[in-house]
Amino acid sequence: MSIYKQHETWSSRLTFLLAAVGAAIGLGNIWKFPYIMGANGGSAFVLVYLLSILFVAVPILIAEIMLGRRGKQSPPNAMAIIARQEGRSPRWAIVGWLGIFAAYLVMTYYSVIAGWAMSYMVRAGNGNFTGQSAEAISAEFSALLANPAQLTLWHAIFMGITMIILIRGLRNGIEQAVKIMMPLLFLLLLVMVAYAAIEGDMAAGLHFMFDFDLSAINGQVILMAVGHAFFSIGVAMGLMMGFGAYLGKEISIARSALIIAGMDTAVALIAGIAIFPIVFANGLDPAEGPGLIFVTLPIAFGNMTGGIIFGTLFFILLFFAALTSAIGSLEPVVAWVEEHRNITRSSAAIITCTSAFVIGLGTVLSFNIWSTWHPLGFIERFAETGFFDLIDYFTANLMMPLGGLLLALFVGWRVSPQAVASELDIHSKWFFRAWFWLLRWLVPVSITIIFISNL
Repeated sequence: MSIYKQHETWSSRLTFLLAAVGAAIGLGNIWKFPYIMGANGGSAFVLVYLLSILFVAVPILIAEIMLGRRGKQSPPNAMAIIARQEGRSPRWAIVGWLGIFAAYLVMTYYSVIAGWAMSYMVRAGNGNFTGQSAEAISAEFSALLANPAQLTLWHAIFMGITMIILIRGLRNGIEQAVKIMMPLLFLLLLVMVAYAAIEGDMAAGLHFMFDFDLSAINGQVILMAVGHAFFSIGVAMGLMMGFGAYLGKEISIARSALIIAGMDTAVALIAGIAIFPIVFANGLDPAEGPGLIFVTLPIAFGNMTGGIIFGTLFFILLFFAALTSAIGSLEPVVAWVEEHRNITRSSAAIITCTSAFVIGLGTVLSFNIWSTWHPLGFIERFAETGFFDLIDYFTANLMMPLGGLLLALFVGWRVSPQAVASELDIHSKWFFRAWFWLLRWLVPVSITIIFISNL
């Protein structure tokens, strides 16, 4: 095999930022962030989350993009190349493997959940939620999960769209897609905030999110906030290293990382500003959990002026966020298949997306036919854990934390500081020293605590 395959490069810094921000923004920002915040103290969670983004997620994001640009290959090959250059064992490639394998497994079920959003685009547009009771809307969601044929259809459509974009390559596929979808995503977010300001209880929503209550901060809130900050940016999944491989030397990695983290955080917060005023205006529970988007919000949209239009727009927004994230997560896997097998990009994309679709059928069946099947039931810890929950547990609680920890240790302790400084070309010595200290000490300690707590 040839690990020195030449890849395309980004046409501009703007397209790189659009793609990277799009990859970071996903269901985690618009679906998961609001319900986790709602269940973990609201403003207390937001405060710890913002601090975690700045002091934990950004340092490791800079390191990951730097490794990608220096290695110029898919994450496993990039790590092996850099390790050899630094006189280290090429087995450090395990960092790249953990990243792309975690991202690949996440995408197998992520596509299924994105299919829910596509289904709800149609349902909201058809007026299915208008005037319906909470019980009826909850029953509709349960009926969707119980129907493997419907779930498979939407899962196939979403993965098919993702595959078509990946087949077209970096400039003709990914860049063209994000140039269209990212501006529309931000526009839809602002439209939803305006709608929430008119139809919702904006004062209650802002109070819940930003009236910081330090007394509500506890160990659980800290763990959830640090963990979500770390993973919401998309670090330790190979995607930022993969995107960094296409990055030119003239682009500042540190500045780009701050923009990516800032935009990703802004989207999560704006999503909360759009969602919680609607929740409070309808007397609904902000701590609803995963059903906040697919049960609670449809209840609200079904009983509000313009609910059909804005409910449809909301699920289109959710679809765009899921698609940009799916493209970014699967791109490093496609690049590795292309390098490793020395085959065309089209074949690599088809192999990657088709196999992810097939594995994703396990998630589809987890909500119905396989709902009582527990693959690791012989282990007490997983006695009641289904197929979907197992993949979610192993990727989020084991693979990504371990990959992130190893990444921080590699850049912080196994790559020479001179090489790191040269690659990053940070003009401020103070900024470089602060970043390097965070990467060496605070990031590993934080990830280790999360890792141990989640076992």
